[in-house]
Amino acid sequence: MSDIPSSIDELQQRLLSLDYVADRQLATAVFLALKLQRPLFLEGEPGTGKTEIARTLSHMLGRELIRLQCYEGLDLAGAAYEWNYGRQMLEIRLAEGTGADRARLADELFSRKFLIQRCAAAGHRPERAVPPVLLIDELDRADEPFEAFLLEVLSEFQITVPELGTVKAKTPPIVVLTSNRTREIHDAVKRRCLYHWVAFPDAARELLVLQRRVPGVAQQLAQQIVAFVQRLRQVELYKQPGIAETIEWARALMQLDALVLDPAVIQDTLGVLLKYQDDIARMQGGEAARLLEEVRSAARAPA
Repeated sequence: MSDIPSSIDELQQRLLSLDYVADRQLATAVFLALKLQRPLFLEGEPGTGKTEIARTLSHMLGRELIRLQCYEGLDLAGAAYEWNYGRQMLEIRLAEGTGADRARLADELFSRKFLIQRCAAAGHRPERAVPPVLLIDELDRADEPFEAFLLEVLSEFQITVPELGTVKAKTPPIVVLTSNRTREIHDAVKRRCLYHWVAFPDAARELLVLQRRVPGVAQQLAQQIVAFVQRLRQVELYKQPGIAETIEWARALMQLDALVLDPAVIQDTLGVLLKYQDDIARMQGGEAARLLEEVRSAARAPA
């Protein structure tokens, strides 16, 4: 696959050209997943860029992105395939009217033309010349039995349809799985993947991300935003703000023509940064002002 980067450094640079700032460990995990043709399992807090890496890889490699969004109650029919029963019944009615051979009809009813392929099966179509990027997003939101179906997908890159046989891609898709760790994923799934924990970035990398994603943000404001969010993550909150919230907050502050942070603008925009009322209530009053004063004091301190 000539479109795969030849080194970790090249991968980092190509991701950076698409405004994805990957640290060395994440870039190494992605590089090995591409080279070894292994699924990549990314786990971490929401808003740390797990889903975005799949989108960026799709763009970088010129591959189609197929996204399977997991949810409670997701089953084989929703994830992989189901038979088009309405079309099968219509075919039976037409055959009855023409006196078609029943044995031949029975064989045809479970052929590929009656199979509705969902995301997981679509990623393994053998006729695909270029394998896609298959994103299995937020696996922790699906029920545990769904993981059993994934074992064949992750180990053999194929899906078995009992009535039809095996659907297997000529070249394996690039598979990225994500989890926000609201529950533990079974070891059998993890063993079939390369694993990486996507942590919150340090201040320097978060500042670089912010400058790449919000290019018009003022330098002083960007530095204050990152410093404030970094301190905010040290507070015991129900949901800590991720990089996605940092970016959105910066865009919101720019719309308000803010040049620097002040207690009033922080209070007015907490709903952009925090998503739970208990967290917002905790930061209202003097707590946000205290964190801001810490940011200002740190900025005034000699290097």
